[in-house]
Amino acid sequence: MPLLRRVRAVAVSAALLATGFLVASGPTPASADELPAAEDCIHPGPTLRYLVVLDPGTSEPLANALVTGACGTTAGYYPQIGVAVAVSADPRFGRRIGADRAYSAQADGMSKKTGAPARTKFDDEAPAGRVASGRADRTAEQWDMDLIRAAEAHAISKGSRDVVVGVLDSGIDPTHPDLVGALDPALSAGCTTGVADPAPGAWSPTTSAHGTHVAGTIAAAEDGSGTTGVAPGVRIASVKVVDDAGFIYPEYAVCGFMWAATHAMTVTNNSYFIDPWVFTCQNKAGQSVVYEAVRRAVDYATGRGVLTVAASGNGAADLTKPGTDAQSPTNAAPEDVKPRPVDNTCLVLPAQLPKVVGVSSVGVSKLKAGYSSYGLGAVDVTAPGGDRKQEEPEAGQACVLSTVPSGYDYSCGTSMAAPHVSGVAALLASTHPSASPTELTRMLNSQAETLPCPADYDLNGTGAQDAYCTGYSEYNGFYGHGLVDALAAVKAPQTENGGRGSK
Repeated sequence: MPLLRRVRAVAVSAALLATGFLVASGPTPASADELPAAEDCIHPGPTLRYLVVLDPGTSEPLANALVTGACGTTAGYYPQIGVAVAVSADPRFGRRIGADRAYSAQADGMSKKTGAPARTKFDDEAPAGRVASGRADRTAEQWDMDLIRAAEAHAISKGSRDVVVGVLDSGIDPTHPDLVGALDPALSAGCTTGVADPAPGAWSPTTSAHGTHVAGTIAAAEDGSGTTGVAPGVRIASVKVVDDAGFIYPEYAVCGFMWAATHAMTVTNNSYFIDPWVFTCQNKAGQSVVYEAVRRAVDYATGRGVLTVAASGNGAADLTKPGTDAQSPTNAAPEDVKPRPVDNTCLVLPAQLPKVVGVSSVGVSKLKAGYSSYGLGAVDVTAPGGDRKQEEPEAGQACVLSTVPSGYDYSCGTSMAAPHVSGVAALLASTHPSASPTELTRMLNSQAETLPCPADYDLNGTGAQDAYCTGYSEYNGFYGHGLVDALAAVKAPQTENGGRGSK
């Protein structure tokens, strides 16, 4: 045995003995001698980042040994959930460590023609770009806050500083006057390498106003100027999970959930779906790695007391009967994107995970927005996200007004609906500080304003229904349990089973 291989074998054997087990899934080496020596690794580039799912309980020394033995380097490891972030320039890394436990979203984004990164993801939920600066009072334009009775709630409670909402998004402007009092820099971090970086430059916005808009809906100050959030008395943290090309790769989201869990956040707002698939299938190679890693991270966060709220998406799809996904991989070159059949084992992540509050969107008239995805069992509650097509006023007034860097802007989307729910959840947590995520979810559901299925959902007047709502008045595929209610969150005492008590 060559000396270099012998040294590696001794180190790996020590790690295996220390943990007392080998990772059972995937092609785990039968012995340390089967791990490649350094001279067996090749480095033709490019260096790619991988998400690696190991058995729960895998120690950090063993995880590092397995990654190194497959010709990679561990960039970060989350021992609480057995998930690693690794980098490697060896194209055989995934096969070496096991195709059933390693996946690179970056690799799917490499053009098959040029080998270069394929494209930038254009955000269809981005603010309209008509930024209005100045500090005039804009609250009269916030029809969305009227819809959920936010101003009435503020007369009772604006929320507690003990409650922290993690905004997993594209970053929050730390200088915006409406947000500077709510933003907690000490709890903020950038996750766009899969490993948390608390430096301000890592969590501040660069190419997108999206996160700042979401943050304003949650916690913009009630100070007589600008806009006001649902819960202006709580704190927010900027957890940047959107890279400069607009993608939210799974390792970013895992990092964000783990950061929120280990920093005692109360709620996380997730106004995105995880790339590079709109629907991530549980039983497909690569996709199963993503599903399992994200599921573990969300479950861990829930266990640490974090409620996860997520947008259902803007694809106007019945999430329980997805049919065809024409957009995946989202990061591939246009010529490499091929429509693919998907079934009900394929989910929009994180919104469709069991412990996540999935949110659909309504317009001014409390009718499901035409773009909003839906589905019985996939949507828990609904909230204002706006819909230009349903309303006659100027396009901006039909959308949600909130903060953006250097001012204010309108935007429509389930991304705008979700932070209303996160804000109401923050008010609930302020009123019920000992409530668990499960209890907060139950209260959100029980206090929601019932919205029955519409008798006619023909938005464009063609005589055909644009979507089909299933279920009953109190719980259906368009609105879940109904429209969230900020006033109920601070006013209605809770019974032992979480139901609404007397007012």
